[in-house]
Amino acid sequence: MDTSQGHNRSKFYTASFYKFVDLPDHAQLQAPLQAVCLAHRVKGLVLLAPEGINGTLAGAVADVQSVLDHLRQDPRLADLAPKISWADQAPYHRMKVRLKKEIVTMGVPHIAPSHMAGTYVAAPDWNALIADPDVVLIDTRNEYEVALGTFEGAINPHLDNFSQLPEWLSQSPALQAKDGSKPKVAMFCTGGIRCEKSTALLRQMGFGEVFHLQGGILQYLAQIPPEQSRWQGQCFVFDERVSVGHGLQPGGLGLCRSCREPLSEQSQRSDLFELGVSCPTCHAHTSEDKKTKARERQRQWALQQWRAPLTLD
Repeated sequence: MDTSQGHNRSKFYTASFYKFVDLPDHAQLQAPLQAVCLAHRVKGLVLLAPEGINGTLAGAVADVQSVLDHLRQDPRLADLAPKISWADQAPYHRMKVRLKKEIVTMGVPHIAPSHMAGTYVAAPDWNALIADPDVVLIDTRNEYEVALGTFEGAINPHLDNFSQLPEWLSQSPALQAKDGSKPKVAMFCTGGIRCEKSTALLRQMGFGEVFHLQGGILQYLAQIPPEQSRWQGQCFVFDERVSVGHGLQPGGLGLCRSCREPLSEQSQRSDLFELGVSCPTCHAHTSEDKKTKARERQRQWALQQWRAPLTLD
């Protein structure tokens, strides 16, 4: 792996990863992983659940690689293959390792993505698949993510959260059988994790031809040049970059720390926008008490950054 690419432009090395794998002892992995991350000054978020691991780490190259090496010492995680990107600003400001019931919450018991996920389709082959008029293309992400960008011709289920997807799948007219046959379905999401779970659910529901974009939108944007792309817009990411485009270049959007909505330049110029406190979307729904507490958090955060700026060179 070439870890030097981008280092002249950016200094924060970011590794995103997930794996569906049986981890009945996931709680025992939490403390050692947290300790290794802190020892190497790595920031980020890692979720551990009985069904697997999901996380993003950011820091100096050698430090992030040390944490990944620690994870790979577990034979079940030996083939962990992170997606690498770079950022000019720290994507995370603290390190958390959390225990969860699911690494991506769907709320449907007995789904086994490690055994029943749909067929992977590599980014270079994705355009041909979704150009097939018989393929039902579904964006499995939330409404605010789809609003920033999606693939041409994709169906938007208008989800507030991923746990609403099972009900939508069971009722969608686009997925009803015709002449006794269920349609061919292609699904995509940010990094692939939600698609593995949703395609496993579709297979459990009796769909035979189910496909998903390997590595998700991020892999597609990293590999497919803009002139060949069927992606339209930006891709929302769950860190301080907010969104990325082709080549995984940051999209220049802001993020409201109150409601977590992405912010355009116009939103950030609004009189209702206050850094770290509120934005045009949530201003009217946020109490003055909450705004006051948010202002204090923002003040403390700014003071901390001024006193001890994080550098990773």
